Amino acid sequence: MTAKLVLVGCGHMGRAMLSGWISSGRIAPVEVVVVEPNEELRNKATELGCVTVSGAEALPANITPGIVVIAVKPQAIRDVLAGYARFGQLMDELRPDVVIGIANDHLLNFPLDNIPDFCVGIGEHWEGPAPWFRDWLNVPDYTVRGHRELGRALVRESAKAGINHAFADKLLFDDNWSVPLKFLFPRYDVRFVPIHMNPVVPPVPSAAHCYAVGEAIARIVQAFPSDERVVVMGTGGLSHDPGGKDYFTVHEEFDRWFLALMEQGDPERVRRELTFDKLLTGGDGGAGELLAWVVAMGAAGVCGNTRAETVFYVPSVPMRCGMGGVYWRLD
Repeated sequence: MTAKLVLVGCGHMGRAMLSGWISSGRIAPVEVVVVEPNEELRNKATELGCVTVSGAEALPANITPGIVVIAVKPQAIRDVLAGYARFGQLMDELRPDVVIGIANDHLLNFPLDNIPDFCVGIGEHWEGPAPWFRDWLNVPDYTVRGHRELGRALVRESAKAGINHAFADKLLFDDNWSVPLKFLFPRYDVRFVPIHMNPVVPPVPSAAHCYAVGEAIARIVQAFPSDERVVVMGTGGLSHDPGGKDYFTVHEEFDRWFLALMEQGDPERVRRELTFDKLLTGGDGGAGELLAWVVAMGAAGVCGNTRAETVFYVPSVPMRCGMGGVYWRLD
C-alpha cells in the first residue's frame, strides 16, 4: 500500500494538522492513513477522505509511509518522567557508591555474528553517549567513573562459579545507560560497572542463566573487600518492537503479566515461563531486554527478597514502548 503519511492520533491537534495539510493541496486525503482508536474521531478522518484504522495492528503489512506523525496528548511523557523521578528519589535515599548495570548492547559494540551473552566493563571511566546518539537522545555528554577492581572480580569469580563473561575496558554507550544515568544519577557521582548483554540475537541466554548470573553478581559483591554500597540496575523493555511489525503497538497485557511475575517473585516460575518465545509476544527485538531484569532479580534473591514493587508503568504509544520499572527493597 502506498501512503505518504501515517498520522497517529486524530484529536484536536491531529485533526487540525490533517485539515491544514489537505487544504494546502500538498497531500491528498487518500495518501494519508490515520490511526485512531476512538470511533467518533476516526469517522471524522474518514469524512475527510483518509484511510483510517483503529490501531497499529490493523495497518496493512505492506504499508511504506514516507512520514509518520505522532499527534497524541503528552500526559504519558509526564507520567514516565514522574516514574523516573521516583526512582531518582529512591537512589537519593540509598546513596549508592557503585552501580552495576545490565542492559542490551544493541549490537553497538559487537557484530551480529560474534556477540557474547555478557560483557563486563572493566574501564576506569566511561563516556557517553556515543556520537551517533547525541542528537537523538538529547543527553549532554557525560563522564562517569568506572570500577576496574570490581569489574575484574565479577569476571574472575563468575568464571570460578562456571559462568564465563567477556570483558572490555572500552564500550560505547547509547540509550541503554545514557537515559537511566541521566535520570537516576544526574550528578554522575557514582562508580559504574556496565554489563552489556545479548537478549536479541539467538541464541540468547535463558531466564535460568540470567537469574544465575544475578546470583553470582550478588555473592561476588558480598565477598568483595570493600564497604561500598552497591546497586544492581537492569534496564530495557518493556514491550516494544523497534522497526518491526508491532512498532506502533504496546502489548499492555504482556507488560502487566511480566510486572506481576516480578511482583510475585517466584524464581521457578520465572525460569519456567519466561521463555524466548514468550518474550517475543512482547515485541520481536525489544522485550527480550527484560532478561536484564531477571539478572537483577537473581541478585535481589541472594540478598533475601525476590518480590519486586512496581514503581510505575505507562503503556506509551507515542514512545512506542511500554515504560515502567520495579524495585527490590532490601533490608
